[in-house]
Amino acid sequence: MLSFRQVDVFSAEPWLGNPLAVVHDADEVSEEQMARFARWTNLSETTFLCAPTDPAADYRVRIWTTSGELPFAGHPTIGSAHAWLEAGGVPRGDVLVQQCGAGLVDVRRSPRLGFAAPPLRRSGPVDADLRARVLAGLAVDEAAVHDMAWIDNGPGWIGVDLGTAEAVRALVPDVAAFTDLKVTVIGRCATAEAADLGADVEVRAFYADGRDFGEDPVTGSANAGLAQWLIGSGALPPAYTARQGSVIGREGRVRVEADAGEVWVSGDAVTRIVGEVDL
Repeated sequence: MLSFRQVDVFSAEPWLGNPLAVVHDADEVSEEQMARFARWTNLSETTFLCAPTDPAADYRVRIWTTSGELPFAGHPTIGSAHAWLEAGGVPRGDVLVQQCGAGLVDVRRSPRLGFAAPPLRRSGPVDADLRARVLAGLAVDEAAVHDMAWIDNGPGWIGVDLGTAEAVRALVPDVAAFTDLKVTVIGRCATAEAADLGADVEVRAFYADGRDFGEDPVTGSANAGLAQWLIGSGALPPAYTARQGSVIGREGRVRVEADAGEVWVSGDAVTRIVGEVDL
């Protein structure tokens, strides 16, 4: 039996963030077992904490979706760091160093857990054919899009700036047209709305694998990519708070800050379930 935690990420209020399943001491767990358990949890991600193989790392994490392993993902990074610390992990420095498929990722603990966004694997314009597919999947006209770009830091995200938070919330994707896309959209909150919500932008993230379609509750990797793109272009300020999940009954908050050339993505993490799992 292995220790197990289920962590609510990007919300301090119960059941309003993005849940993450975390299995501790998973060095002897096979990839087949990891894949099977990730499918069974049916969460967007399940992680397995292992001893690092890189001497610079404090721990190693393997991140699985229901359909396969990811090199990096945001809410699993924050949730896994929280679980590792809560289980007695002692970092060697002020910043935790996580080893994952994308390499080494710094995770700071204060003022809340946050990761340094890894370099984008792919950035820049989206070609015309793919852009047309994204527009069809989102069921919007070209005129509705302020900008679009690759913001892929591992999962394969394409970012779409829709201008306003209202436009983001009103979006009704065409599920049949989404096929295998991973698209995240962002829009700015009006001044009065921002004060009321405690957020500056609204974000949604959609994914499909050719068979299943879903909307992610709160997405660290997508928010990281959006920040690198839009802060870098001057379209967003160097620090802001994103709201995500409101359309599907969640209230996630993602804090974003550009500092000394790095983008940090931070949020709350609270353990909601503790137990053991027999894999």
